[in-house]
Amino acid sequence: MARITLSPLNRRRLHNFRANKRGYWSFWLFAVLFILSLFAELIANDKPILVRFDGSFYLPFAQLYPETAFGGVFETEAEYRDPEVKKLIEAKGWMVWAPIPYSYRTVMTDLPGPAPSPPSLNNWLGTDDQARDVTARVIYGFRISVLFGLILTVMSSIVGVAAGAVQGYFGGWIDLTFQRFMEIWSGMPTLYLLIILASIVQPNFWWLLGLMLLFSWMSLVGVVRAEFLRARNFDYVRAARALGVGDLRIMWRHVLPNATVATVTFLPFILNGSITTLTALDFIGFGLPPGSPSLGELLNQGKNNLQAAWLGLTAFFVVGIILSLLVFVGEAVRDAADPRKTFGGGAK
Repeated sequence: MARITLSPLNRRRLHNFRANKRGYWSFWLFAVLFILSLFAELIANDKPILVRFDGSFYLPFAQLYPETAFGGVFETEAEYRDPEVKKLIEAKGWMVWAPIPYSYRTVMTDLPGPAPSPPSLNNWLGTDDQARDVTARVIYGFRISVLFGLILTVMSSIVGVAAGAVQGYFGGWIDLTFQRFMEIWSGMPTLYLLIILASIVQPNFWWLLGLMLLFSWMSLVGVVRAEFLRARNFDYVRAARALGVGDLRIMWRHVLPNATVATVTFLPFILNGSITTLTALDFIGFGLPPGSPSLGELLNQGKNNLQAAWLGLTAFFVVGIILSLLVFVGEAVRDAADPRKTFGGGAK
């Protein structure tokens, strides 16, 4: 197996990142939580993970099976929580359930009191005002928020880096035109425009992602532009031009690596802002479609149900933990990329 060899500079950066204990452990904690959320269907689901029936295995969490597959009379999807269906399956096999036997959309009809109900052994974080399990909605909401933020961060970074590279490398009227355009575009009230656009059409995940991309790409333009303006007159760039190397090749292979470090240090903070914006839109009702697992919608439920303190506190702590972890990771990445900072005498 090939072994990855790091340059002395990258070894020093990795050493500095590890030396920032708060950021280092925040990165691993966030990574573990995100990876677990990717398997939310195996953690919180109102369908069995595995069914053994009459000598065959079934995966209800991943595939639809009619009730007739288990000896029932209906052609519709089996309702595994129904006592009759349970009896049919357990007569010739068994079922393995997720640790939390509720999905984000499961409505419980056997609550001991009116919804929202307080935390209990069945509902660890209680239920919301529509009798849905808060724990399951937090797990699914965490996943969709982070995935949304990651996709938006990657897409906005690609657009922002490309725009900043073109501005900084070519300069002149191209740079001047782009700067005037950005001054006008950045002066627009972003949140209000998103609310107006979201009220015109029914937003979904990808539509909302496209709307936010219209404004989020500008965060990296200034940093990348400055690096390209600085590096375009370096001797090795001028030598490459003299040898006939094309502009795109020079930008990609010789100048862009200088801007990579500054770009990477901003990524955790851009991800932080993306998650915050989605949460804000969901909170005011202009985000994901109704019924979607959403941290912002849970915050709104906490505001509307002050007597159910567990709703507001759960949403507050989940959002606060996510944003705090990302800020700590961003600080660690920034310190690792700073050539003036060394920890513990540098990398060995």
